[in-house]
Amino acid sequence: MPPTTTPTARGNGVAARDNGGAPRGDADLAALGSVIAEPARARMLLALGDGRALAASVLASEAGVAASTASGHLSRLVDAGLLEVLPQGRHRYYRLAGPQVGELLEVLSRIAPAAPVRSLRQGTRAEALRSARTCYDHLAGRLGVAVFAALLDAGHVVGGDGRHNPLAAHADRLSAPGRDLDYRLTPSGREALTSLGVELPRSDALRYCVDWSEQRHHLSGAAGRALAARLLELRWIRRADTGRAVFVTDVGRRELRNVLNCGI
Repeated sequence: MPPTTTPTARGNGVAARDNGGAPRGDADLAALGSVIAEPARARMLLALGDGRALAASVLASEAGVAASTASGHLSRLVDAGLLEVLPQGRHRYYRLAGPQVGELLEVLSRIAPAAPVRSLRQGTRAEALRSARTCYDHLAGRLGVAVFAALLDAGHVVGGDGRHNPLAAHADRLSAPGRDLDYRLTPSGREALTSLGVELPRSDALRYCVDWSEQRHHLSGAAGRALAARLLELRWIRRADTGRAVFVTDVGRRELRNVLNCGI
């Protein structure tokens, strides 16, 4: 019979063991922190925060380092389980290892001090992230919460009011998937989003996140992913060249108001 994992029991001194029988200690936050703490690697992670796969050359440019230096940084991020590499012929593309890494970046963005703005470009980029961004594969920032609020106001979604009250919250935390509320898509909501061309899952249960910059709820999960993909397909929003920021187009601004009564 293969070895099994022994649950941790701090009270009786029993340590958790992996499948090979070796004891496991607590999570090594210092090891992970040392990987993220290097500025070039941090910039690479932020550039990949929208879930896209980018070439090593693009990430080198984003991090402001030479290609040879970027290669070492990327290998370190892959070894740490933060990135995965996708070989495409002679080229290698990198992306976040999963949505849990995107959630980590959201949490760190909330608690990390703001970097000093030394140029107009940096200031514009920071404002763009607060205005509209992707949280791995769904919409966040002012755009994300505005779309969710519009769905709630129209009765397309029920189960809460879209607001985060830290004093009343039990499991909900900023920059994290929501757990306190049970949002559901109503029949009118399913009809409205389906008529827009959004490929919705069968279940009417909806997932949400607590937005760190707005301290309100935005739509996540399969429905949030499908809605973001459809808005990109319609060209109501467009991605920034790198990073998580998205921009509402003139057509999108008009149609979001007309179709969803969402002003942004």
